[in-house]
Amino acid sequence: MVASVFIDGEAGTTGLKIRERLAARSDIRLVSIDPDRRKDPAARRECLNSSDGVILCLPDAAALEAVSLIETPDVVVIDASTAHRTDPNWAYGFPELRPGQRAAIRNAKRISNPGCYPTGFLALVAPLVRDGLLPADWPVTVNAVSGYSGGGRAMIAQFEDRNAPDHTGTAFRPYGLSLKHKHVPEMQTHAGLIHRPLFAPAVGRYLAGMIVEVPLQLAAVPGRPGVSDVHASLRRAYEGEPFVSVVSLEQARATEHLDPESLNGSNRMILHVFGDESLGQARLVAILDNLGKGASGAAVQNLNLALGLEETSGL
Repeated sequence: MVASVFIDGEAGTTGLKIRERLAARSDIRLVSIDPDRRKDPAARRECLNSSDGVILCLPDAAALEAVSLIETPDVVVIDASTAHRTDPNWAYGFPELRPGQRAAIRNAKRISNPGCYPTGFLALVAPLVRDGLLPADWPVTVNAVSGYSGGGRAMIAQFEDRNAPDHTGTAFRPYGLSLKHKHVPEMQTHAGLIHRPLFAPAVGRYLAGMIVEVPLQLAAVPGRPGVSDVHASLRRAYEGEPFVSVVSLEQARATEHLDPESLNGSNRMILHVFGDESLGQARLVAILDNLGKGASGAAVQNLNLALGLEETSGL
């Protein structure tokens, strides 16, 4: 079977990456609006309704509009915006999140692609909450740094275009200082937390790749779980997964530094548990490509599942 796929917003940062991953495949036929009809709403509607799969790489409002235009019930829609990430009527597109999530995506026609920061955060926290090692009402903190491509074309220009009026030479830029980052509801909902996690994101002077870290005072957690307990929970959660792996405690102890760019261009995510049993403290760290497993790679993985294709194709 050759599946037809329309990327609505294919000229954006995420859309271009998805197109790159799909263009060479023999089981996918990419659909594009005829250049002569690019501004014709009817042409867009036709593409949205005649394709087997649609991937929306649009701002929230435009994504909601696109969904409203789809009348064909069998079209698989994958939305890369934040518009549907906490909507219970949409399957959350993180196959590794929990048992049964992969099947839910396979059987869904509406799938919300996860955010890049939540992908790392949920990979670290959700298994611990599920296994009872971390109470649902625990005050969780998450620190993260991403490459500037996470901010799209406008932020890329800020960092790369010296002629841009808002060009910046900043090496490290904390942001989200209002504590109202749009990814927080997604993190809270899918981790099963009662309270909003305290999220401290930042942008570094490099294009892509990210580190997401959750520090834990294990000695203060009810039941006093150990570093080995946390590590065992994560190992169980991702055993046999093709894209998510957990570094052994021995490897973690031998690690002296981490490179946020180390997985760029891939759909992989690597999890680390650093800690000291005697101190009762741990640092949980996820490394991933914000444009890979954090965006385009995840979209392709979800597309493969929903269209009945090999999950790892193109990845």
